[in-house]
Amino acid sequence: MSSTVPAKAQSALRRINIRQMAGKLVTEYSFVLSFTLLLVIGAVVNQNFFSWANISNIFVQSCIIGLIALGMSMVISAGQIDISVGSQVAFIGGFGVLVLNGTGSAMVMLIFCAAAGTVVGLTNGLLISKGKMPAIIATLAMMAALRSIINHFGSGGPFTVDREYYDQFRQIAAGSVNLFGLKIPYFMIIFIAMTIIFDVVMKRTRLGKHIYAVGSNEVSARLSGVNVDAVKTATFVITGLMCGIAALLYASRTTAVAASNAALMFELDAIAAVAIGGTSMLGGRGKIWGTFFGVLMFSIIRNILTAGDVSTFLNGAISGAIIVLAVLLQNLNKRKR
Repeated sequence: MSSTVPAKAQSALRRINIRQMAGKLVTEYSFVLSFTLLLVIGAVVNQNFFSWANISNIFVQSCIIGLIALGMSMVISAGQIDISVGSQVAFIGGFGVLVLNGTGSAMVMLIFCAAAGTVVGLTNGLLISKGKMPAIIATLAMMAALRSIINHFGSGGPFTVDREYYDQFRQIAAGSVNLFGLKIPYFMIIFIAMTIIFDVVMKRTRLGKHIYAVGSNEVSARLSGVNVDAVKTATFVITGLMCGIAALLYASRTTAVAASNAALMFELDAIAAVAIGGTSMLGGRGKIWGTFFGVLMFSIIRNILTAGDVSTFLNGAISGAIIVLAVLLQNLNKRKR
């Protein structure tokens, strides 16, 4: 009898461990399950879904929003929000095209876009950290101001790349690297490389640890010697820099930046990708690779809608629904913990 008790206990423990592992997979890595489900649906709807042409196209569609979402992951992990990112892309991209047309150099345009994004991000950060403004109010004001300025200078129309620079500039978006017989788009390389960099920063550096500390408990972080204002400002500066790079890529892909509707609702897609990727909307917890998969999931959803001949006008509704669902699941998991 006594010999059978340990065996029963071990069996019970194994069942408990399996249950705990399954629960952790569902709560902490639900984006993996969602991503896998979307792959299955995509394969059913589109017989060419797993072709290299389609996979690379999904990455190309994901890159611009992906760069913005990586910066947004930092901001939200610090307990903040930035709803000005779409207007930043339109503002920087529009004036960036003027710089390109004036200088004929994509490198000069890149420097301008990166600098402009950094300045806008720094302004947001200072308004929030030093001006003590709520992040949503400061970035709402920035969103309105930037969109208004670019509309004024563009008269609501497009900023178009001059024909003499068109082909060369377009290669940034259309170009690729041949590797093992596959054409790997520049956009795909940029998105994956930036994701790796952000993941290392958030996991391995002091800045990443401080971002999570500030987002988790700002008062405790300050008492622990963390420069809370500097950390907050840094997240907005980095997000602004990502918007600057995204603006150049956006201009290269479209070869024209429409002042009135360029990058419209990009902030919604970025926030939704961060939410579905497992980053807490209240700050303190984040997953860079979760954001990476979250962005890909949105591109896959659009891919499925297109293959199923469903109106792409539903993208906004889907993004909004995903944000609501992700936050509700986060609240449920928080109550369980």
